[in-house]
Amino acid sequence: MRKSSLLKLVLVFLFLQQNIFAQELYMPRNIKEAYEKGTRSMDGLPGKKYWQNHGKYDMDITVNPTTKMVSGAETIVYENNSADTLRNMVIRFVNNIHKPSSPRGGSVSNDFLSNGLTITSLKINGEVYKEDARNWGTVGNVKMNKVILPHSKATLEIEWNYPLSKESGREGQIDETTFYVAYSYPRVSVFDDYNRWDRLPHTDRQEFYNDFNDYSYTVKAPKNYVVYGTGDLLNPDEVLQPEFAARLKKSYTTDEVVHIANEKEMSSGVVTQQKEWNSWKFQANNITDVCFGLSNHYVWDAGSVVVDAKTKRRASTQATYDIVKGTDFRNSVKNSNYALSWFSNNWPGVPYPYSKMTAFQGFADMEYPMMVNDSQVGDPNFAQFVQDHEIAHTYFPFYMGINETRYAFMDEGWATTFEYLIGIEERGKEAADKFYKEFRIDYYINDSSAEEDQPIISMSTQVSEAGYGNNSYGKASLSYLALKDLLGDEQFKKALHFYMETWNGKHPIPWDYFNCMNTSSGKNLNWFFNNWFFSNNYIDLMIEKVESVNSKNSIWVKNVGGFAIPFDVVVVYKDGSKEIFHQKPSIWQTNQKNTVITLKSDKKIKSIALDNGIFMDASPLNNIWNY
Repeated sequence: MRKSSLLKLVLVFLFLQQNIFAQELYMPRNIKEAYEKGTRSMDGLPGKKYWQNHGKYDMDITVNPTTKMVSGAETIVYENNSADTLRNMVIRFVNNIHKPSSPRGGSVSNDFLSNGLTITSLKINGEVYKEDARNWGTVGNVKMNKVILPHSKATLEIEWNYPLSKESGREGQIDETTFYVAYSYPRVSVFDDYNRWDRLPHTDRQEFYNDFNDYSYTVKAPKNYVVYGTGDLLNPDEVLQPEFAARLKKSYTTDEVVHIANEKEMSSGVVTQQKEWNSWKFQANNITDVCFGLSNHYVWDAGSVVVDAKTKRRASTQATYDIVKGTDFRNSVKNSNYALSWFSNNWPGVPYPYSKMTAFQGFADMEYPMMVNDSQVGDPNFAQFVQDHEIAHTYFPFYMGINETRYAFMDEGWATTFEYLIGIEERGKEAADKFYKEFRIDYYINDSSAEEDQPIISMSTQVSEAGYGNNSYGKASLSYLALKDLLGDEQFKKALHFYMETWNGKHPIPWDYFNCMNTSSGKNLNWFFNNWFFSNNYIDLMIEKVESVNSKNSIWVKNVGGFAIPFDVVVVYKDGSKEIFHQKPSIWQTNQKNTVITLKSDKKIKSIALDNGIFMDASPLNNIWNY
């Protein structure tokens, strides 16, 4: 038996011994049904009947820089591992967000709009379907003539084309000869155990939910265009001139930055093979998506870094950018090396799971499997912060198959937490705290609109822009940091690793996270999860009164906002000395509204203050008591 499997059995045993919880967590009826049917388990593990579907994608994609058209042909072998008979094939094409008729979370310019997807051929199990997709939004439906039985496979063959939008968002035209090509192929939408077909439209605000699939894909591009894609480049010698292929291979084994192709070399047309078109072949397995970018003038840097100290496995780190307009990206390879090493060895402390990470200069500040598409900001510190955040998403949602569309806090909150923790290492705690408060918390805590205090568990599709942003990023991150304080670093990391190992390559939902943390910590944390995720709480403490009797000082603290946060009691004595008494979130477990803290001291007190640190207080003036 593997050590990890034995550990899971021990944790489950402990869970069963002591997990008669005082509180139950609210569950929607469809989530309850999944637990009742045994696809999910209250111990945090996937249920005995857990399943998920899988696709094997083989794609040939062509990008025409002249017409700005993407065209492709794909074969998908789709495995229905469920006990359901599938009568419809639900196909997702995110790029239809550019169609004028598609619902969007905000206004767009005419340059953002396009005609969207056209399907020129569609076959399912060899049968031809007359479907051109012209009436589809970001999700389309094909009523199948023959059903797909449980535990069987179907083969889809699709030929398609669509235009690259002139205005680049998460994908599209970066400049006249540079393109970021993401969400570029029709894909089978997720069919899962708690919601069946995922038919929620993409609105350009909420993000994505994809199955783990295997991908082999070829990108056909004109000579002098370099293609950077998710997965391993299988044929560098077929698409690059020998000198440049050699530089790329060298970069796989060194920490140093290798300048694979500079501006002069790119403009001279000596980098790629000089065939009219080159076919760049990539492969990536057990991954939620693939994308690529291409340019005929971006420079190309690369290096690598050890991401697994035990096996000495390295990951390739690459960057491509405009040498004049992309000054932030000159340090991208070094920043990636640092981030991949730090995330692998510190927080979350799980070795980077992929073979490559590429930073591409675009406009999105957005994560993709093995790639980030970041904008030029002109500030090297902020550029590193953005790159850190997007790389952190490797773990959530890519290592964990998060449903970002419904539960964005399950990935954005973690990326925000890891961005803060690596920031402490990069810039020091004082600077990291200051930045975290200003960039992530200040707007939330100082906006009194009712939208700010919606429960974090609220579906991401059901809260507006401000509520969505704060639930997904700041509030969720604070909940994870509060739990880290409550459990302590060692136990928190063990619990986090249990959750990540248990649900790596699968589709966890919030209740799986809650149950995993309960099981792995051996604690009843439902009071904490109810407090942080299912309430309308916010952050606001106050000192109601202080009583001094016989050298004992009793401090009556009221939790006006309700969140179970950690805080410090800062005591300044009349002789100028100071003591700090840290209070963990567990102080609120019994009574989440009031607590009394008693301190014993023979010294005369000048003042007492509550310091919440990064847990910014909505009314800080009543956190001070002067004698």
